[in-house]
Amino acid sequence: MRARRPQMGVVLTAQHRAGRLAFAREHQDWQIRHWHLVLFTDESRFTLSTCDRRDRVWRRRGERSAACNIFQHDRFGSGSVMVWGGISLEGRTALHVLARGSLTAIRYRDEILRPLVRPYAGAVGPGFLLMQDNARPHVAGVCQQFLQDEGIEAMDWPAHSPDLNPIEHIWDIMSRSIHQRHVAPQTVQELADALVQVWEEIPQETIRHLIRSMPRRCREVIQARGGHTQY
Repeated sequence: MRARRPQMGVVLTAQHRAGRLAFAREHQDWQIRHWHLVLFTDESRFTLSTCDRRDRVWRRRGERSAACNIFQHDRFGSGSVMVWGGISLEGRTALHVLARGSLTAIRYRDEILRPLVRPYAGAVGPGFLLMQDNARPHVAGVCQQFLQDEGIEAMDWPAHSPDLNPIEHIWDIMSRSIHQRHVAPQTVQELADALVQVWEEIPQETIRHLIRSMPRRCREVIQARGGHTQY
């Protein structure tokens, strides 16, 4: 037995577990040709003062408080950037940087669904599936109506299931890449520019590998009886 950081996960109710289990059972036998039609999407927020606890320092006994062994972290004073992106087996959308303010249903429709998702759906063709979680802007009436009018089908995604969404790993890759830069972004604009660059530089094979893991993810949820799996 070794000490490890605990895995983090949201609280799951019986209803959440049932929904996750139903989804996993329905999709565990999907072939690559099925997942080929899915665009996995999500939003994520990145901050200038990210402290993800991954860094380590080598120090001697009694040097814990030495300046060289302390990472400065401004919990409230740093700026942040929220981005939206979509990935599929054969490509990705542009990374959309959300300007100031919160993501509303209207903004989601006008800044994301209309200019980014609709053209992507047209390029994929018949059978296109949009994967989006159950955030309020996503399931709002105006957005559901837009998808219906455009003939875009959204997957029935189970609530509280980030472990099933392969794009979560992309956010982690991007966070590590930004955090490990020799010169860290100093302003919100620099952070936004760096995120766009990192997004575009991620190898497509990395994305393919993550999406190909969907059958395994589904099986693990079934084995956990709808509980969380590592992601």
